[in-house]
Amino acid sequence: MQSPRLAVSVPLFLLALFSVSPSLLGQSIRLEVDLTDAPRNIYHARLNIPAKPGPMTLVFPKWIPGNHRPSGPIGALTGVHMEADGKPLLWQRDDVDMYAFHAVVPESASAVDVSLDAITSNDSAGGSGPAASSNLLDLNWNTVVLYPKGTDSDKVEFLPSVKLPDGWKFGTALMTARVSTKAVQFTPVSLTTLVDSPLIAGLHYRRIDLAAAAGQTAHIMDLVAESETDLAMKPEDLAAYRKLVAETGALFGARHYRQYHFLYTLSDQVGGHGLEHHESNDSAASERTLLDPEPHLLSAGLLPHEFAHSWNGKYRRPAGLATPNYQEPMIGDLLWVYEGLTDYLGNLLAARSGLLSPEEYREGLALTAASLDHRSGRTWRPLEDTARSVQTLRLMGPQWSNWRRGLDYYPEGELIWLEVDSIIRQQTSGKRSLDDFCRRFHGGQSGPPTVVPYSFDDVVRALNEIAPYDWTRLLRERVGSTSTHAPLGGIEGDGWKVVYNDQPNVFSRALEKLSKVYDFSYSLGFTVAKDGKLGDVIVGSPSYKSGIGPGMKLIAVNGRKWTAQVLRAALKEAQGTVAPIELLVENAQFFETYSVSYHEGEKNPHLERVSGQPDILAILLTPLTK
Repeated sequence: MQSPRLAVSVPLFLLALFSVSPSLLGQSIRLEVDLTDAPRNIYHARLNIPAKPGPMTLVFPKWIPGNHRPSGPIGALTGVHMEADGKPLLWQRDDVDMYAFHAVVPESASAVDVSLDAITSNDSAGGSGPAASSNLLDLNWNTVVLYPKGTDSDKVEFLPSVKLPDGWKFGTALMTARVSTKAVQFTPVSLTTLVDSPLIAGLHYRRIDLAAAAGQTAHIMDLVAESETDLAMKPEDLAAYRKLVAETGALFGARHYRQYHFLYTLSDQVGGHGLEHHESNDSAASERTLLDPEPHLLSAGLLPHEFAHSWNGKYRRPAGLATPNYQEPMIGDLLWVYEGLTDYLGNLLAARSGLLSPEEYREGLALTAASLDHRSGRTWRPLEDTARSVQTLRLMGPQWSNWRRGLDYYPEGELIWLEVDSIIRQQTSGKRSLDDFCRRFHGGQSGPPTVVPYSFDDVVRALNEIAPYDWTRLLRERVGSTSTHAPLGGIEGDGWKVVYNDQPNVFSRALEKLSKVYDFSYSLGFTVAKDGKLGDVIVGSPSYKSGIGPGMKLIAVNGRKWTAQVLRAALKEAQGTVAPIELLVENAQFFETYSVSYHEGEKNPHLERVSGQPDILAILLTPLTK
């Protein structure tokens, strides 16, 4: 199709020098999103954007909060058309910035009408864009908006509305202005609030009020699922989520939102993500998460983690992540606080609320400690670099991930903050803990969403107010240096130690049952799928030393066709002998047998009490509320 002619004769190469004047920001941008085609994986949107005559640059959000990287799904943006005064308006993408669109507004026009489509993904709405299935959808507003270049997202006002498929109901933290048979109209909000307020909807929807008493801040769980059956919540889970609300209030002492929505999608088609927002979280898990023990266990910390982000990440935010709009680059050097502390708090709150038992909490902690203690890449890459490298690490596959390191600022951050808590308790003879830090650092005055940025020095200063110590040295050492082993001081200081035996870790067992991936990391040094494909091989492990690498395919063990049971039997038989384990492996259509010298049996991580030391973990996991 031939492109329409430019309405005003201005050379296109000059358009990159101009953007819409900030003076236009007193007018609202109307946004109408038609979601009726969501089941076939496409969203339609129309925007009416106030504009002045002359060159104009509109931008598509690029740096998405919570993803900490330029993850705005520009590749999913399609069908872009612009008009002014009812006539086609020629636009041109910037030569360098793929997220910027240039046009020239004619003299007679006071607004530009834009229509666009967002192609949805059917796997996850996290960082890859919107997601939908035949029965439900997840709308992240950043995927369907354009806004004037160079403007502060707090100062751009939107009038959003959505049209849903017939019979579908929705959940969002946005305030509803009007509901009709044609559309749902929301009250005017800034672009910041819009992007921070996702919407989920579905044919099968359930709303649960988590407020324990009248007059309390509203806490609502909005559930959508592929079937009505999947929406069934057990009474003990309902009690645990209500307990979670109470525990966060006791921990932080303030709430930085007007109301809070747990947006929870249960689907095998669009499951597997969690994204934090000030007044909601956008989380998705498998269809039977509320019904079956394995997915229930593996997802127990998801909502507590994202909920804790309302305080740590949204309210208190590293200065490098508190950008004025969605085009400014983010600096992630403090993600070990943003995400690492939240990982610690999420699992802690899951245990304190009853979503995890104390034993399950310890099993999860043992697995975290073991995986990081066997992370070969820690010998060359400090933790802080995993945070600075988030833009690239999120895009890498599983092969050589142990040597490369991944987003370790999450789990290793948990170990660091557990150690900080242990030191605070030691320094104050048990009178204070990290709870006191959280209340001081994340508390303050309750009210609507706001952002209070912080630096490394602010964190150190707040810790010293709780318990004087050389926090600068400790934290710099933990995040800025390489090491052979993970920081296990918190576990050991709390009266426990990591041990290995042939009994399965409860989290590993659940993962194995659901994913059919078997973890032999702490013995032979690899993970292997049911079809025999090796997911990763740990550098320095027995398998690595024999010549095996990730991506190869395990065919047979000691001459017998590979299965997990056969391999476990071989590990047991090799104990107390000198004979190697023979692994027949396929590598790019070639076969070779590798002799692996290993005789210590299967190893799975657990925590074990250290005799003579107090059990501080038991104190740590004690709920703050009755």
